[in-house]
Amino acid sequence: MAYWLMKTEPDECSIDDLAEQAPAATIWEGVRNYQARNIMREMAVGDEVLIYHSSCKLIGVAGVAKIVKSVYPDPAQFDPQSPYYDAKSQKDKPRWDAVDVQFVKKFKQLLPLDTIKAMPTLQELALVKKGNRLSVMPVSDAEWRAILEAV
Repeated sequence: MAYWLMKTEPDECSIDDLAEQAPAATIWEGVRNYQARNIMREMAVGDEVLIYHSSCKLIGVAGVAKIVKSVYPDPAQFDPQSPYYDAKSQKDKPRWDAVDVQFVKKFKQLLPLDTIKAMPTLQELALVKKGNRLSVMPVSDAEWRAILEAV
């Protein structure tokens, strides 16, 4: 099993939204960065994901989800009504992928980015490195344990 962190804007898809959908899965669509897409291609059923709220008042890790369906073509790329539509993507050669995630748990308190940055055990976490703006990133076993111990 591997661990990941996925950023989301809570007004678009929050940990609470995932909880409301449970036990049903939620499609994680709209990733439009090639590096993040390639990272998603490494995800497997059963992998666990930290759900990170960004671009909001309270920024940080809000809870945990798990991958319940591994990578497949993102259907939003083909839908002209979707904000994630990509006119250059073709059904026989899709550019973008999605995975399905399922709610596992919401933390009692959000683990703020400032706290994460101050933790010595998380200095190598991609999230805290300068210039890293990816919406999907790997998390090592040690980083995963440190975050769960901090909440």
